[in-house]
Amino acid sequence: MDGWSDVFTDFVLPIVGALFAGALIGFEREYRGRPAGLRTHILVSLASAFLMLAAVHQMRWLSDTPADVIRIDPVRMAHGILTGIGFLCGGVIFRHGLSVHGLTTAASLWITSALGTLYGVGFYGLAISGTVATFVVLTVLRWVDKKMPKTTIMDVEVRYRRADQAPEAEFVALVRELGFEPATIGHKLLHRGELIELYTTLHGSNAMKAAALSQRLCADDRVMEFEVNPRAD
Repeated sequence: MDGWSDVFTDFVLPIVGALFAGALIGFEREYRGRPAGLRTHILVSLASAFLMLAAVHQMRWLSDTPADVIRIDPVRMAHGILTGIGFLCGGVIFRHGLSVHGLTTAASLWITSALGTLYGVGFYGLAISGTVATFVVLTVLRWVDKKMPKTTIMDVEVRYRRADQAPEAEFVALVRELGFEPATIGHKLLHRGELIELYTTLHGSNAMKAAALSQRLCADDRVMEFEVNPRAD
């Protein structure tokens, strides 16, 4: 009976804890439609837990090796796990226009790996607290974040016919009229010199004005193409 109790405490409990933590965080990401969802977070958490279990219990799988030559150092395994997870996190971060997306999902993968590591070494108090805190950050604080006053940031690209002489001054006046302040405006010549592109990042306090900006650009006959991309995680 004591053998089964030891197996449950040493192996089953940390695996179940890591599975639950990965599923809880992954469910939230899956619900939000993020690139890394339920299965990815579960696998990250379990992989971290399995590797730490193997590192902590080296004496069991190195039974034929003399005890005096075995050096158990779980910290090195934890360092390797968190370094390796960085490559996976980099895969969910992508750039769209001038905006960068996926940072929160990358952070959730990183902390899921850390939680799996904690479950693997049996540090249940910190692991459970971290699981709850992470879920609160991803859910409750998301609601708080929506209610907080914040600055709206939009990446804007507008392409004018070159023959019409891109009206930079009028464009700046338009965005300021709508309550946005443009950063430095860049210029680009496109389509074999037929179009001139103005691109900038706008800062303002009203996200609803993005639709108004699109309507005003649509009504301008000089505008051939444009992109208005509000930044979001």
